[in-house]
Amino acid sequence: MEKFVSIEYVGQTFNTRSGPFVALRDINLDIRQGEFVSLIGHSGCGKSTLLNLIAGLALPSEGVLLCAGKEIAGPGPDRAVVFQNHSLLPWLTCHQNVHLAVERAFGGQEPRSALNLRTTNALHLVGLSHAMHKFPKEISGGMKQRVGIARALAIQPKVLLLDEPFGALDSLTRVHLQDELLRIVAATSTTAVMVTHDVDEAVLLSDRIVMLTNGPAATIGEILPVGLPRPRDRLDLLDNPEYAACRAAVLNFLHQRHNNPNTEHTL
Repeated sequence: MEKFVSIEYVGQTFNTRSGPFVALRDINLDIRQGEFVSLIGHSGCGKSTLLNLIAGLALPSEGVLLCAGKEIAGPGPDRAVVFQNHSLLPWLTCHQNVHLAVERAFGGQEPRSALNLRTTNALHLVGLSHAMHKFPKEISGGMKQRVGIARALAIQPKVLLLDEPFGALDSLTRVHLQDELLRIVAATSTTAVMVTHDVDEAVLLSDRIVMLTNGPAATIGEILPVGLPRPRDRLDLLDNPEYAACRAAVLNFLHQRHNNPNTEHTL
């Protein structure tokens, strides 16, 4: 896997009524093509801010971000975001919600039949072929989130960005969608970056876990490689010593940060 996303000496400062607020400083990170990277840390450490910078929803105060060798200067179809809130339009069906994104991305290049096929294939990929003509009010929260993932994947992004996509779901639905995401990312070989507060989720899904120091002026404290073989089965991992070691390493980092917020870690 070759380097695909590059974050070089990135910092982010917001102007507030109380003066400048430094959210991030000296962020340096390379993400390989096809890699799954999780961002984890205590609340307020700038995880979502960093994800927004990769998405191009905000521009950095310092440094540069690159995707496939090109500077990220704004949103683009090469990067798709799945938020915690699915943000479906309630007056459109599942198919229409996904089709809207497909039309925006490919409407000037492909006939309507091709756009419909892209939409149908994306919904099939997330297991929602049976619900494509239902409205958001007619489906569960987990299904709504799967529509959001389908909408993101339908535009064939080079990078899938996920901001705590399962944070608002019950534990059983969350487990099911984590397994679905494992399957989807394996099937599409998509490069993925996910913000999460869930240690087990990070270890299960990731190739590397990027742990951020506490804010303000948060930076990367440690980067943990997850050497678990793929495909992964959560039941098989329960007794896996590598899984236990990765989980303990992340918990130890977060615990130290909670008790000693000014402690510095080195990469």
